[in-house]
Amino acid sequence: MTVKELETLIGAKNMTPDAPGDTPVTCGYACDLLSWVMAHGAAGMAWITVQTHMNVIAVASLMEMAAVIVPEGVEMEEPTLEKARDEDITVLQTDKTAYEICAILSAHGLPGKKREG
Repeated sequence: MTVKELETLIGAKNMTPDAPGDTPVTCGYACDLLSWVMAHGAAGMAWITVQTHMNVIAVASLMEMAAVIVPEGVEMEEPTLEKARDEDITVLQTDKTAYEICAILSAHGLPGKKREG
């Protein structure tokens, strides 16, 4: 699945439309604790979070994630979106809950991140 296909699948609005839409999405993840995501994130991940500050983009970029998804119509601040544009990180916004997003991704074959150990 690509970021563009993910956007369509969850009915999201792309807040960073100039970011590459053909980036492969390898897994999904839902978490709001940044330190936990830094420890468990992965390249190609679609990360669902209600966090909207600048550090979200820093973590997504560091982990080489495919996209950040903000659920429930949460709006990301413009300076954070500008950072996402600078880093070519796709930010998707949807009215769906994190639970609904996870269910849709799972139903369409996108796995969660595999646990180590």
